[in-house]
Amino acid sequence: MEDETPMAEKNSNNHETIIKGLPIAEPAPLGLIGLAVAALALGVTDLKLVSTTSKSLLIPWVLFFGATAQLIAGSMEFKRSNIFGATVFSVYAMTMYSIALTLFITIFTGIQFDIQHYGYGLLAILVFSMIATVASLMTNKAFFAILIAVDLAVLALLPHYFYAMTSIPAGIFLLITSILSFYTAAAILINTIAGKAILPLGKPLWQPLKKT
Repeated sequence: MEDETPMAEKNSNNHETIIKGLPIAEPAPLGLIGLAVAALALGVTDLKLVSTTSKSLLIPWVLFFGATAQLIAGSMEFKRSNIFGATVFSVYAMTMYSIALTLFITIFTGIQFDIQHYGYGLLAILVFSMIATVASLMTNKAFFAILIAVDLAVLALLPHYFYAMTSIPAGIFLLITSILSFYTAAAILINTIAGKAILPLGKPLWQPLKKT
């Protein structure tokens, strides 16, 4: 008798997706932890809670957690046919790779640069992030809150790079991003293992009516 199991079948009890018979676990906690760690490291730097004379030790935390962890999560979300998680994690991963490379260039090379190029890159990320924020209205309140915090952090960084204004507001929003990301990662991880909602994520703020 032939196996009639669909190639992609979601199990609502353990949040796994079956891809060609192989279980794909929920990747969101990994991506969120990566975002949380990188946002914390960047945030305390922008708040000047640590020395800002050399930012070289930011690179591994941004590169491995902020970039690589989110890239892995995004790749897994593509396999799960989750367009929201796949797109958001992947774009933020590319952003973190760009930040890590920018840090490397500005710290370890003598190449001349115009920091406003970096500012325009952040402006583009802000546009994407605002689009993702609208989409997050259809997920849950936790993801929406994270996206709002990211939007405000990036928005606060623009005057810093374009007009040399203080980075402290951006640091505050990055810390908020980190806290919200840690909470959401914990909620998804604990709820998934428990098989029930223990830490709330909040219902979607927007549920468009579907055509019948």
